Amino acid sequence: MDIFAFDPETDLKIEKVIAAHPATIWRCLTEPALIEQWLCPKPWAAHDVVIEPIPGGTFHTPMRGPNGEQMDEGAGCILVAEPEKVFAFTDAMGPGFHPRGSGFLTGVYLLEPTEAGTKVTTMSLHNDAAARTQHAEMGFFEGWGTALDQLAELAMGL
Repeated sequence: MDIFAFDPETDLKIEKVIAAHPATIWRCLTEPALIEQWLCPKPWAAHDVVIEPIPGGTFHTPMRGPNGEQMDEGAGCILVAEPEKVFAFTDAMGPGFHPRGSGFLTGVYLLEPTEAGTKVTTMSLHNDAAARTQHAEMGFFEGWGTALDQLAELAMGL
């Protein structure tokens, strides 16, 4: 069984092949200055990003909208950080695996080298079908899909 087995009842997934090496994709996932360039569908932008790509490390991606709107759920926790292979985080825990008492998802990026570059599988894992449905209705496929396209554009230009 894969460590992050996809369950269509509770999870959402997008796959994309990007014409860039896994090392380049890894940089885009773990370097704050690069994350700020692709994480949010424009005109939104991540800012003051803090990423500590080690298990238990900080995952904090505050976002700002075009009219000054702020979205900041606080710092989450890195679960898995296997360079060029797996990057996973959750908002259910804070840094150091400290429970937060709330949380909506676990985000996963799986990287697989291909002849064309890297197959990126991104998943949003939820605790139940209702949370999955809520996230889908909030625009998961549009938002995460656009962000993945922006990641591809950035990675191919590095």
